[in-house]
Amino acid sequence: MRYSAEKLSEEKVFKDPVHRYVHVRDRVIWDLVGTKEFQRLRRIKQLGTTFLTFHGAEHSRFNHSLGVYEIVRRIIDDVFAGRPEWNDDDRLLTLCAALLHDLGHGPFSHSFEKVFDFDHEDFTQAIVLGNTEVNAILIKVSPDFPQQVAEVIAKTSAKKLVVSLISSQIDADRMDYLQRDAYFTGVSYGQFDMERILRVMRPKEDQVVIKKSGMHAVEDYIMSRYQMYWQVYFHPVSRSAEVILTKILHRAKQLYENNYTFKNDPIHFYSFFTDKVTLEDYLKLDESIIMYYFQIWQEEDDVILSDLCRRFVNRNLFKYAEFDPAKEYKKLAELTRLFEKAGIDPEYYLVVDSSSDLPYDFYRPGEEEERLPIHLLMKNGEMKELSRESEIVDAISGKRRTDHKLYYPVDFLEDESSEKNIKKQIRTLLEINPRVGDDESC
Repeated sequence: MRYSAEKLSEEKVFKDPVHRYVHVRDRVIWDLVGTKEFQRLRRIKQLGTTFLTFHGAEHSRFNHSLGVYEIVRRIIDDVFAGRPEWNDDDRLLTLCAALLHDLGHGPFSHSFEKVFDFDHEDFTQAIVLGNTEVNAILIKVSPDFPQQVAEVIAKTSAKKLVVSLISSQIDADRMDYLQRDAYFTGVSYGQFDMERILRVMRPKEDQVVIKKSGMHAVEDYIMSRYQMYWQVYFHPVSRSAEVILTKILHRAKQLYENNYTFKNDPIHFYSFFTDKVTLEDYLKLDESIIMYYFQIWQEEDDVILSDLCRRFVNRNLFKYAEFDPAKEYKKLAELTRLFEKAGIDPEYYLVVDSSSDLPYDFYRPGEEEERLPIHLLMKNGEMKELSRESEIVDAISGKRRTDHKLYYPVDFLEDESSEKNIKKQIRTLLEINPRVGDDESC
């Protein structure tokens, strides 16, 4: 029997809190799960710094990747199978791409990427195509199979229907992370009727479409996504932790470039600091390694690095104020000046952070970000774009919401053992009421 068609002698299952069970019968999938590159995802949190806000958010990219695989498996085995628009020859390709779509995420994901100017999708493709255990398994399917998987993940594949199952405005990736993140953070925003959505999904030549009868379930899904972004993913306290994490990595890199002598050499970071990162270096770095350095950097002689690490490790985060960069740029300039006079480095301790989201959009000619819309399949076989039929979706289509916060260390500003008058001016500008201790970060 060809490797691509080989089945396990007995079905394997993973117990899952969101989908109850993740089912594996294909030998290729089971072998991929056992690779060291996939097992590494157990050591990468799905939600980065969010565990410092929602204490249950300790779940991993491993959990999520299995969940995306399971949703895709159910779609193609239970809903698409036997339909003329679906080519069952694409089944294994779709399952592998679903399982491996997040393989290249680094520690603390997007924060890490921003500091070192990486894109996790580039590393995902490098793992799939490189000298790895994952590649050795994929190439057993066929010599060009790793390239096919990489192209689906990169959204460059000619198989648009396969791509849309994993990356679109209503895909298995989003359906899993919304429910999974809601479950582990303990919120109700991410809940929607996935069972109904799966039942009304239909394959078309270029994308998955939704039967008109399922429109209300899709509305619920889109609103769940909207609420999750603003209540969980963009939570200002999680962003405070992300700001500190980012500044720690920036500071460590700056110290290295200035020939600072670390008490313990950060050997795992050397290639990152010098922009000479190999795939092997990248795969060695996970969150356990990052947290080890944060622990030992608390004892460094550099006061900024040691302070930032203590803040992150012990959850002594920055406070925040609402900030409008278009109207308050003069205020920011004045705060920067006062921070410098007070001996507080504004580069690390006065930070503007912005979050932005576009909950749903459709193709608009000439715009940079072209989004494939969600289409409804009408009873007469006609296709209609979702926002043309749904008043709820129409109300939020194309509307980008942006939020800006100004982060600062309130404990430094309330310490009047030095520069008392300057700190008082800063507190006045930031409208800080000293020692009123309601902690919005819990």
